[in-house]
Amino acid sequence: MGTHMHQLATERNWAGNLAYQAAEVTYPTSVAELQELVANSPKVRALGSRHSFNDIADTPGTLVSLENLATDFHLDLEKMQVTVGAATRYGTLAAQLQQQELALHNLASLPHISIAGAVATGTHGSGDKNGNLATAVAALELVTADGSLIRLQRGDAEFAAAVVGLGALGIVTALTLDIQPTFNVAQHVFEQLPWTQVLQHFDAITAAGYSVSLFTDWSGETVAQAWVKRRPSADSEPWDHTKFYLGTPAVAAMHPLPGVDGSNCTEQLGVSGPWADRLAHFRMEFTPSKGEELQSEYLLPREHATEAIMALRGLSSVVTPLLFVSEIRTIAADQLWLSPSYERDSVALHFTWHRDQPAVEAVLPLIEEALAPFLARPHWGKLFHAGAAELAPLYPRFGDFIELADRMDAGGKFRNSFLERTVFNG
Repeated sequence: MGTHMHQLATERNWAGNLAYQAAEVTYPTSVAELQELVANSPKVRALGSRHSFNDIADTPGTLVSLENLATDFHLDLEKMQVTVGAATRYGTLAAQLQQQELALHNLASLPHISIAGAVATGTHGSGDKNGNLATAVAALELVTADGSLIRLQRGDAEFAAAVVGLGALGIVTALTLDIQPTFNVAQHVFEQLPWTQVLQHFDAITAAGYSVSLFTDWSGETVAQAWVKRRPSADSEPWDHTKFYLGTPAVAAMHPLPGVDGSNCTEQLGVSGPWADRLAHFRMEFTPSKGEELQSEYLLPREHATEAIMALRGLSSVVTPLLFVSEIRTIAADQLWLSPSYERDSVALHFTWHRDQPAVEAVLPLIEEALAPFLARPHWGKLFHAGAAELAPLYPRFGDFIELADRMDAGGKFRNSFLERTVFNG
């Protein structure tokens, strides 16, 4: 088949906290080669940019990297859509679109992640009115268990199940995304917002820009930083950027982590520039950190935001010592079955942890217990404690997804220990 293979003795994820269990990793150079590989493999999973912090991408069988498949992008300006290879990274696509004066509606905080992997896990970006990254998907192509290549598009019966598909239905080879004309963003950072202001004015704060992030370690009486990304053309009402809910305007480029140089973050200080250089927090040309971190995240209905924030502040004594930083963001509701924002406008509570996995895993059940009254759904690609029994009631279409997966992958070719633990053993 001409596929390049090598043993996985030292293959790890980006954070370094997971060693893959697979016997081999393969790099097919054509979709036909991938189809043959999938058809002939008893167990197979796709490996993206390795930015998941759990074993969602692992398999005891064959791991497939799509890095060597064509990543050309095809514009359809009539439909305002772009089709890209699954392994394309958001930062790469963003730069290509910006050259053509085009844009995506949203970017995650890291531009380094692969599009297929981000979409499959419901990875999101932020903004009150912005759906997660997967909501831009208009169609996708995937190789199913028998090696067939199928295309699903909006309106198809299985489409809303397959987009945030966790890799359970097949290996995605290409995605078609909605695009729009380019737009500018100006990013303002404010320091030390009092929690009293944040809790009293939460909706107004998150509505102050196209995308707003709050950074905290949950201790003390203030939020360390607020990042407000505004579209100068769209946010036309007068805005006084010298004051923001008693926060102080930053006078130099900031980094979300205390004491870290802000130069590898996207441009701030209110300087307007293209969306591709502002919507992500970190610049594509810099590694955002050494990778020596773990991440968890929970999404809950935004009407519970202030109660959930107060619950986490109450856990500061156990959470804060393990944290680099936490981020609070908002995401609009969508209709994708396993999206953490399915049918509900959401607030996301994100944790960037020190790489002490036993300590982090010990605190996750406490966080999940505190957030359980608010129906919190964990991010599929990050560390969480809940299993299928806890997750199933949180997703109205969970049973339908399992039925579809049973039909499309009757032999469980794409299943792994992660999916058995979190989806199929409810």
